[in-house]
Amino acid sequence: MQTVDFTTLVAICSDIRCRWLPSRLEKVYQRDCYTIALALRNLHGRCWLDISWHPQAARMCIGNPPPRLPDTFTFSRQLIHQLGGLVLVGIEMIAPWERALDMRFARRPGEAPIYHLHVEIMGKHSNVILLDTQNIIITVANQVHGKKSGVRTLLTGKIYEKPPKLTNTIPTLGESQQSWQERVSLVPGILKTRLLQNYRGLSPSLIESMLNCAGVSPNCTISSLTPSIWQELFQYWQMWLQALAEGKFRPVTTSTGYNIMGWQVVETVSDIQKLINQYYTNQLNQQQFEQLRHYLSQKLSNTLTKLVVKQNTFADKLQQSLHANTYRQKADLLMAYLQTWEPGMTEIKLPDFETGEPVRIPLEVNKNAVQNAQYLYKKHQKLKRANKLVKPLLIEVMAEINYLQHVEASIIQIDSYKSLIDLQTLEEIREELIQQQYLKAQKYINHNYKDRTYNFHRYHTASGFEVLVGRNNNQNDYLSFRLAGDYDLWFHAQEIPGSHVLLRLEPGTIADSEDLQFTANLAAYYSRACQSDQVPVVYTQTRHVYKPKGAKPGIAIYRQEQIIWGKPQQFRDSQFI
Repeated sequence: MQTVDFTTLVAICSDIRCRWLPSRLEKVYQRDCYTIALALRNLHGRCWLDISWHPQAARMCIGNPPPRLPDTFTFSRQLIHQLGGLVLVGIEMIAPWERALDMRFARRPGEAPIYHLHVEIMGKHSNVILLDTQNIIITVANQVHGKKSGVRTLLTGKIYEKPPKLTNTIPTLGESQQSWQERVSLVPGILKTRLLQNYRGLSPSLIESMLNCAGVSPNCTISSLTPSIWQELFQYWQMWLQALAEGKFRPVTTSTGYNIMGWQVVETVSDIQKLINQYYTNQLNQQQFEQLRHYLSQKLSNTLTKLVVKQNTFADKLQQSLHANTYRQKADLLMAYLQTWEPGMTEIKLPDFETGEPVRIPLEVNKNAVQNAQYLYKKHQKLKRANKLVKPLLIEVMAEINYLQHVEASIIQIDSYKSLIDLQTLEEIREELIQQQYLKAQKYINHNYKDRTYNFHRYHTASGFEVLVGRNNNQNDYLSFRLAGDYDLWFHAQEIPGSHVLLRLEPGTIADSEDLQFTANLAAYYSRACQSDQVPVVYTQTRHVYKPKGAKPGIAIYRQEQIIWGKPQQFRDSQFI
């Protein structure tokens, strides 16, 4: 993930100064463990300034309005208690070429500040600290004790110490190419590394874009550079310093992230705040998506493995119970031929009552014939009871496995992050598993599921009919039992975990064979058998689809169904045409 470097921070602050200074602080909302949002208002309107001390995505930019959910964090309450109603009158760097800002708050524009909010954008050491005019720490986002850091501590009530001073050279426009080249090439090595070690204000992404624009590999050595390449690199170096001096930047998206200098442009962006907000929001969402998908997949896999073992155990016991009458027959034989038993026998062969065929009966040496027969009668009764007790347990376990396989099929379909909808779908699955008590509820997860919007997969047949596909069990239930109309057709892969698919039909319209085949292909594609060439798909009118009483989400039964062979490969191929 690309970090917010000095150049980006200067561009962000310059834009905020032009558009939002001075402005009054109305609210403070903490989005998560690492991000607060300040509601600022001036004559131009209102904005939400996001400040994040995330270890990989520390930043400050104008973001989206926060959700209408309770804020349960202490840090945001402390900030609004001290800063509420005050005016943001200035944003300055606390030291030259440092990625640390001083946000100054006063009672009115033009008055001296009474509080300072220091924002340190320094990777894993990022932090947000509120100070008074005496430089005393009032509150801090991340308390730093002596055990955490031997360099400096950041504790409430202590005097604030600035970050350690940088020892690298400050780059200037007045430096000649000869001096710059000599400084960089004094020690042989990788050019990118030497630039980072010698000068302040640089970041790996900035240097890589600078080198790529000059046609130089980021891993090239100093000894491989020709005089013409040195000259071209110095021109880009001067271009960077000129942009910093004049405050003129050109934010663009690149193939690997973003750039403030307009280099390696893929798309030009007019609003730097929107660029930074979208980039880090997408990156964090993708990171969260991958972590959540891995977590859910592992939990489901482990749970299913245990349930399959339990199913096999119950199945074995049920299979044994089918032979309960055999033990009773052997006990009856033994009681009928007591006279043939002799002490010390380990087994006895007696003729069957009906066929006359010899039946082998194992015996316990320390028991007589009557005791052995009683043991066999008890074995018979135990297996009969097991048949009554184990059978419902086996049915329950099989239903549980079927439900979790449906959940697993939903997760398999969301194989990669494409948009926020994918993350929201996984979060809905997590919430469902928490409700079904397969997962424990986690802290700091605030989602308003009362106002949930259902983002189904939406397609259209050749005749123009809309087709809706559920992304998870909750969406499947809503699709089948609340949204479905009287004239719609319901599709599902036969006896295979998968999505519920709805073909929307208006009164008086009839779907032709092409429409049915297209919908069946979708139902097959969004099922666990999506890699097969052909998948049996059932379809019926929605009034013939029912949810059993007490059934888990996504479970449905149907009748008066018809079968059509879905071809998932046809739908997959059509996506690449």
